[in-house]
Amino acid sequence: MKTSGNTILITGGGSGIGEAIAHRLHDAGNTVIVAGRRQAALDAAIAGRGGMHAFTFDAEDAKSVASLAERVIARHPRLNVLINNAGIMRYEDVASRRDLADAEAQVATNLLAPIRLIDALVEHLKTQADAAIINVTSGLAFVPLVRAATYSATKAALHSYTIALRAALAGKVEVIDWAPPAVRTSLTPGQEKIEMFLPLAEFIDESYALMVQAETPAEIVVQRVKFLRNAEVEGRFAATFKALNGL
Repeated sequence: MKTSGNTILITGGGSGIGEAIAHRLHDAGNTVIVAGRRQAALDAAIAGRGGMHAFTFDAEDAKSVASLAERVIARHPRLNVLINNAGIMRYEDVASRRDLADAEAQVATNLLAPIRLIDALVEHLKTQADAAIINVTSGLAFVPLVRAATYSATKAALHSYTIALRAALAGKVEVIDWAPPAVRTSLTPGQEKIEMFLPLAEFIDESYALMVQAETPAEIVVQRVKFLRNAEVEGRFAATFKALNGL
């Protein structure tokens, strides 16, 4: 992945990981477009930064996703990098009958929205030099958290989709899987205050160092998440699952 001179679209760019990587990439000399639901958060993310731009959209709405792609291409025809970062996480009790609204919202935001946005932009990206797609998955794609079963499932599905997409676009668009561990952000209530989670700045520093290697790895996996990422291949999935869900 080229590290400067790109035009980059980042969904969920108004806070957390999205905002932090947007600022880091902008500092490196890229034009950065952040997209999300909340105009105020997006405005705050781009404040005082020439070369950063903001678009609102609703990740749960297919027409809104398609509209975002059209608006971004119209105003930024040099777009060559997409970072699918927007996501929501809801805790749930899957052992009891419940209102599935939260589960359905997670599927729409975490899985369908990236698929829809890739579909809307793929023909354009194939015409651009140094094109790349980065899908933000999760360590929970590899070992699920029981109380976040739907979230874990959506990230596992996006990981699988990313592998297939990489093969389909080989030689045309670079496809990268970025799998965070638990990071101190506002993804869930109070998460930014949990000391055992990785500080956001440290996560971005380590991730960016991997991104800017001479050859960006197919998977951006920081040290903290390898416990989950490598659990199955190292023959310790059951023990890791028990440990994760016993925390």
